[in-house]
Amino acid sequence: MNDVTKILIQSTTKIMKDVCTKELVNEAENGRWAAELWGILAESGMTTVAVPESLDGTGGSFTDAYHILRLAGKYAAPIPLAETYMSNWLLADLEMPVSTDPLTILCNEVEPIQFIRMQDGWQITGKAVNVPWARYTKQMLVIGEENSRSSLAIVSSDDALIINGQNMAGEARDTVILNHAAVAESRVFSIEAKQVKEWLLYTGALCRSVMMAGALERILELTATYTSERSQFGKPLHRFQAIQQHLAAMAGEVTAADIAAQSAIAANEHTPASKAIAMAKIRINEAAGTVAPVAHQVHGAIGFTHEHILHQSTRRVLSWREEWGNETLWAEKLAEQLMQLADNELWPFLTEPAIIRQG
Repeated sequence: MNDVTKILIQSTTKIMKDVCTKELVNEAENGRWAAELWGILAESGMTTVAVPESLDGTGGSFTDAYHILRLAGKYAAPIPLAETYMSNWLLADLEMPVSTDPLTILCNEVEPIQFIRMQDGWQITGKAVNVPWARYTKQMLVIGEENSRSSLAIVSSDDALIINGQNMAGEARDTVILNHAAVAESRVFSIEAKQVKEWLLYTGALCRSVMMAGALERILELTATYTSERSQFGKPLHRFQAIQQHLAAMAGEVTAADIAAQSAIAANEHTPASKAIAMAKIRINEAAGTVAPVAHQVHGAIGFTHEHILHQSTRRVLSWREEWGNETLWAEKLAEQLMQLADNELWPFLTEPAIIRQG
């Protein structure tokens, strides 16, 4: 880890500790936009990391961005940082200036996104569900079709009907309806839709994986602190063998999740569609399913109350495990690759960094 990355981590940690409080997260789940937190991150250049300065970005590497996302997950930051990163990286690939405002991407369409050419630009029609943080954005990226052409458009959120929704963690997951939304020609770009959607799937999975790794670390810290402060029968809880076994099991899962996340980050430097990302999402999803219930069991009744902070992390890891592919989806992707291997390719596939072949 270089000095720049260390400084970014230190700065982000301080911001999160000072601003991303229990009260702020609770207020965000009740519908209040975390404007102060976003404003500080944007002013500090944290929302445009891994984008060249020539395109109004902060510079730095993708690894820097993922370290920031890990901290956002650890402190349950109620902001679309991952979605903004992904949107800005797409815009940068199109050589478009990026934005410090919140952005999101329409991916889960339930009605096909159609582009209709007009004399003075385009009209876009379609519907998507579970769009992260749509209500808080000024613009969103939309991928759709026009005859045999695939396009990506930058659409003003004012031109969309947004129906508020949320996931288990209380994070905004909205329905977005586009009804002949007008878009200027300069804001529509021809793309290879399959390639872009594949990139979104893998990048989204990596973003959620590192955020979950951070949240799992937070759950372990909260549990370890609670068992050292809480006493029963005249001694701290962590002195009981049953509690020690629970803590050891949690620590093993959290460590495995962290290693999986770090491996995926490293693999991403070479290819955005590596098997390490698929394996990380599977392993971290499994860790979430183990750590969250054990943490609540160790905390006892207090861990199930809204007043305690534990639920802010456990509800997030259980929500995020279903986003950008659950264990089944990623296991199927790996299985497809295994079935295509020659006899002498299995060991290298299991032990060496590799690209998942595109079908």
